[in-house]
This record gives sequence, structure tokens and C-alpha cells, in this order.
Amino acid sequence: MTTNDDVAKENLERLNANLARVEELSQRLVHALTARQGVSPALSGPDSDVFLKAGAAYWSEMMRDPARMFEHQVEYWSKSVKHFIEAQQAIAQGGLEAPEDETPDDPRFVNPLWRTHPYFNFVKQQYLLNAQAVEQAVADAQELDPVERKRLEYFSRQIIDMMSPTNFLGTNPDALERAVETDGESLVRGLENLVSDLEANDGELLVRLSSPDAFKLGENIATTPGQVVYRNDMMELIQYAPATEKVHATPLIIFPPWINKFYILDLKDRNSLIKWITEQGFTLFVVSWVNPDESYADIGLEDYMERGYLAALREVKAITGESRVNAVGYCIGGTTLAMVLSLLKHRGDDSVKSASFFTTLTDFSDQGEFTPFLQDDFIDPIEAELAERGILRSFIMSRTFSFLRSNDLIYRPAIRSYMLGEAPPAFDLLYWNGDGTNLPGRMTMQYLRQLCQRNEFADGGIELLDERLHLGDINLPVCVVACQTDHIAAWKDSYRGMQQMKSRSRTFILSESGHIAGIVNPPSKKKYGHYTNTALSLPAEKWLEGATYHEGSWWPRWGKWLAKRSGGIVPARTPGDSEHPPLAPAPGRYVDRALND
Repeated sequence: MTTNDDVAKENLERLNANLARVEELSQRLVHALTARQGVSPALSGPDSDVFLKAGAAYWSEMMRDPARMFEHQVEYWSKSVKHFIEAQQAIAQGGLEAPEDETPDDPRFVNPLWRTHPYFNFVKQQYLLNAQAVEQAVADAQELDPVERKRLEYFSRQIIDMMSPTNFLGTNPDALERAVETDGESLVRGLENLVSDLEANDGELLVRLSSPDAFKLGENIATTPGQVVYRNDMMELIQYAPATEKVHATPLIIFPPWINKFYILDLKDRNSLIKWITEQGFTLFVVSWVNPDESYADIGLEDYMERGYLAALREVKAITGESRVNAVGYCIGGTTLAMVLSLLKHRGDDSVKSASFFTTLTDFSDQGEFTPFLQDDFIDPIEAELAERGILRSFIMSRTFSFLRSNDLIYRPAIRSYMLGEAPPAFDLLYWNGDGTNLPGRMTMQYLRQLCQRNEFADGGIELLDERLHLGDINLPVCVVACQTDHIAAWKDSYRGMQQMKSRSRTFILSESGHIAGIVNPPSKKKYGHYTNTALSLPAEKWLEGATYHEGSWWPRWGKWLAKRSGGIVPARTPGDSEHPPLAPAPGRYVDRALND
């Protein structure tokens, strides 16, 4: 029979073991933080000028219309005091019941205690009142230009999200319940997860979204058969094995973004666009970009174009014996493909038969959600960082993208990992998301200054490789695929860029969902639909109003479009030839994260 002394002894042993683990983890934590190289503080927040302007605009509005401003303040005070009184009355009645709660549903507050427990309910309701007051204050600052308003809205939202009571142990019922249930074990595991994340990122805090050991490239992710048939200092060219006995004569080449790694298009078999393309009877090549180190500091867009795009086109034509190819560009890979098409037009080269653009920006006149990060008080520190290090380290870009969806990509994963002590999930998409790449210094500044800030490609033209390249130079058949809730390449911006192309044959497809899920949308899932409309001269809103909605993935529609531009049928081609012997099996060597560890 177990006695009270036995239970007490067992609890004491468990406590001592946890204390020993905490001491060990504390030492690792200190060591990880001392290894931190750090970044400029200016890359973590805006210049104070944005808040000074907001304050000036707020007080200017108060002087002009004090009654309305005081009304908003008094309304906030009144709600806060009323909320406090209701909570006090509930406690005084002895029932320890939360007051009536009419707050809207919020995924952060799903635990029933947020509604039923007077303490947690009070904290939640007051937080929501505070958030509403901040949002109202921003709305009241009328005398701000559109750019400053977008910046103020973004950074005030970051403050609101950061201060959510779910982000703190003492006001998170899920974390407190888990700590009690596990005798504190969950908090020790959480500390271990925190230390591991710091160690994995040289002292920088990036919340790990997926288990680092759940996937191995070429084994259970990025498994479509193929061979690297060409390699230079910029890229590996992968030719995928045919999945059919006959193929279309015209080969297809995909240029993915070098901001991330190409295997987003080749996750698990059921989600792989690369596998699906081979099953439709196309000879497929995909570029896998090198992950640059400091020696790539002086690499510019010209190098990506010449030693990436032009080299790949040359080798694909040589391997297949075809004089023309179809090309796909994804994200910045599409932006650069557009500039390459302009260059080819200037050179009288018709190597590209048709071009498809996936979630691609070519007109940057509206900076959208990236507006806060594309002003000089952010770009200047990036330029200083690049001058010192030569590259934009991958975690900086990853952190920037994460803050655009901070609740989903930072706070909720941090709560699960650090406060609940849960292991990251085995999720292929999130695994890829955490497999970032560096960016060369020169290319980064060309992209930020010349394209994002000055919009040279769509406006007067951008000077590259001794030519002035312009969006209007593109006149071959194009298919543009955008995603309805894309927060990186807004669909209306992709549509506007497509309208400036001079192609006689233009197709625009709008997929449901966002930047990744809208593209990685296999027909088998029947998850997201898409819209089409041939009236491409309409403004974006009118285009969507008149568009036809189609159930299911856009892949088959695009596949039919591509097949019409891919020539006759020929025997399937095995990867490489006598002049291009296989160098390594897909997914190749450049995609291996260990090369940059």
C-alpha cells in the first residue's frame, strides 16, 4: 500500500529532478544567448517618427473636434469602470461567477474558463476593451498620409497582439492547468523547447513550427524521382523522371523563389505539384537555387538572370533538343522571369514559348501589407546589415514574414511550445517554412530599392545587363495565377501587373486561399476553388464580380492551358544525356540545409 510518506518522497524526487533539469537548461540558455550575434535594433521596430506623427495627428484632431475625441475617451473609461463594477458585484454575491460576456468569438480564448472564471473573464474583457481603445485612437488620428496610416495600423496591431493575456503564464488558463496537471513538468519541457530554438538559431528567438526530425529530404519529403543534370555556382538544374510513356515535345521549366527552397512544390506525394506535372505528360525541369553565404555579397539580379535563368534555358534546350521551352516563375522567381522575358525580347530571342506566373508581383506601386517594412527607416538598417555581413541572414526575412501573421506564426506556436511544453508537430509545410535561405547583399538592395520602392520595372524601366527592361515588353502567351487571401503578393497587384503586359493571349486565374495553400492545392483534396473571367480590361473588383467560380483546384485548368502550348507528343525522356550525366538524385545538394549550418 502506498503511504503519504511514499507519495511525498516521490513528489520530492520529481521536484529535485526538475530543478536539476532547470539548472542545466539555464546554463544552456545563457550559453545560447552569449552566442547571439544580434541585429540592428532598427530592424525590430519603426523609427520613432511614426509615433510622433501619429501623436501630432491625434492632438490636431482633438483641437479641431474635441467633443468627438473626449466622447471616445469617456466611452472607454465608462466601459472599463462598468466592467470593474460588474466583476466586483459578481464576487460580492458569493457566486464567483463571471459577469455576462458578449465578446465575439476569438480563437485565442477558446478555453471555457475565459467565459466562466471571474478572474480570466475580467482579464480577457479588459484586454479587448484596451485593444478597442487603441484601434479607435489610431482611427482618430486623421491627418496622416496613407503610408503613415498603414504603418501606424500595423505597429499598433503588433502591440495589441503582443499584449494578449494568452501570451503570459499568469493569465493563460491553458498553461496554468497544464502546469498543475503535470506537476510543473510542462514548464520544464517548455524551457527545454525555448533553449533548443535559441541554440538552433545562434541565440535568435525563432519559434520552431515543425519537428526538425520528422522529415528527411528525398525520403519522406521531396521524393519525386529525378536527377540533377547541371550545376553552377548559382543553381542546380533538376530534370524529373517521366511518369508517362509519351510526353509533350515542349519541355517545362519552373523557376521557384530563392527566398525559400523549391521543394514547397514537392512536399508529400499527395501535395506535390512537381509529381502531378510529370503525371500529365510534361518533361519537367526545376531550378534549385544555392543558399548563399558571405562570398555571394556582390551577386545581383543580373547574376540570377544570366547564370540562373539564361543558363537553365540553354541547358534545357540542349538536353531536349527543342528550340523553345515553357517557363513558370513563382513569387520573386516570377518577378525575375518577367525581367528575363523583357531581356530576351530586346535580344530577339524567342526561346520561351509561354510563361506562367504564380503569385507574382511585377508592379509594386501598391506595397500592401509590406508597406511598414519598405520605408527608409527599415531599408536603411538592412543596407547597413548587408554592408557589414554581405548577406541578409535567413532568420531576419523569416521573422519579418512571421510578424505579418503574428498570432498564427509566433504567439500561438510559442504558447504551445514554451508554456504548454508541447513538441512541434510533424507538418511538411511548416517544416519547409522553417528551412530558410540567406539573400545576397547586392541583389537584396536592388530588389528593395529599384523594384519595391521605386517600381522601376513597371514605371520607366530597370537598367540591367545593358538594357532597359520594362513590364510592357512582355508579349508572349501568359497565364497568371494569384491567390485571393495572399498577404505577400496581393492578387489585385498581380492582376494589375498582368494588365500591363502586351501579350495578346492572357489568362488570369484567382485561386482561393493564400500564398502557399492557394498554389499547393492538389485536385485530390477538393479543398479550394478558383475564379476565371476573360474580361481582363476591367478593374480588379469588377473582374471578380463578373468572374465564374469553379469548384476544386486550378491545376487541371492550367494543365490544359499548358498542353495547348506544348507541341506534339514524343517518347518520354529520361533525365540527362551524354553531355549532361546525372550529378545527384533529386532533390539535389543545394537544397540541403546542412550545407549552410
